[in-house]
Amino acid sequence: MSGIWPPDVGGPASHGSQIARFLTERGHHVSAVVSAAGPLPDPGFALRVTRRDRPLPLRLAAGATSLARAARQVDVVYATGIYHRVAAASKLAGTPLVMKLVNDPAYERSRNWGRTTSALEDFHRGGSRDPVVLALRAARDRALGSADAHVVPSEYLARIVRGWGLRPPVTVIANPAVVAASRQSREELRRALGMHGPTAVFAGRLVRQKNLPLAIDVVRQIPGLRLVIIGDGPERSALTQAIAAAEVADRVSIMPPITQRRAGDWMRAADLTLLTSDWENFPHAVVESLAHGTPVIATAVGGVPEIVEHDRTGWLVAAGDREALKVALLRLVGDEDARRRLRNGAASVGQRYRPERLFAITEELLLRTVRSL
Repeated sequence: MSGIWPPDVGGPASHGSQIARFLTERGHHVSAVVSAAGPLPDPGFALRVTRRDRPLPLRLAAGATSLARAARQVDVVYATGIYHRVAAASKLAGTPLVMKLVNDPAYERSRNWGRTTSALEDFHRGGSRDPVVLALRAARDRALGSADAHVVPSEYLARIVRGWGLRPPVTVIANPAVVAASRQSREELRRALGMHGPTAVFAGRLVRQKNLPLAIDVVRQIPGLRLVIIGDGPERSALTQAIAAAEVADRVSIMPPITQRRAGDWMRAADLTLLTSDWENFPHAVVESLAHGTPVIATAVGGVPEIVEHDRTGWLVAAGDREALKVALLRLVGDEDARRRLRNGAASVGQRYRPERLFAITEELLLRTVRSL
């Protein structure tokens, strides 16, 4: 059960569809209940879609009906989002529930609604008397506390979730890198994609937490460096304006969502993947970059330091540190030996995120949850 699904952009969307296919291929009967902006192609397993373009009351009613019906017909529910609604449906059906958490929903909403500007770690130290924040935390604990197990992709998030004092056990399973790219060589891809100089790529949701205006501003200060932003989201218009204001439209471009294969081509061809997020958990784009053998320059937030080995597979900088980011990009652009060394390092560790191994661990957790109840 998921609130987003391909062609939506984002880790939960791709993860849900990928593990559903894996479980189907392993002989399990899979049914996905998702929200989408329009009709979706047949994925090869049962798919129930709640249309987002319908009026809100109809959408909520249809979604609740689909969730409740699906929960009654399965042995275990695996949720990658819409936790409150899934928790209610699973409880009514008496069906075991495993939740995959990629963030703190209370923090995400508090930040997006302007109720906090603190870092995630500070948010979890408590102290807020804001009634909205307190209500969001209470709602989070009710929904997540009803699960039978939690899956998180990083030790960083595991420590935070365990600090909530909820009943369900927490299991760390890293996000896999599902690599889909053409068989062309990197040099062929660079020619085909028009990469004639140093190129950085960002792939993901265009949301505030990614702090892409910082990336645009720093790239502006580095002549010859090109930045390709792949994705869509609520910040697209603001980023387009930022590019125009910085007068870098000749070097910074925004591409609409593309297939995973095409995104993989861009990652493999690029000199680096760039992540300037203010907060993160365990971003799919970073593990996918390493699987393609492309080093990463990223902010050292959340679980990112668990993925990027500083000075081996990329470089880490402090969140919001404009000067450190500039120095890192200048160094990578100007040092061919460093680019080659980091690329070799990225390729050497990318295999640890093979989807077959990590999806099999999730499969066993789902089966164990069924057997234990």
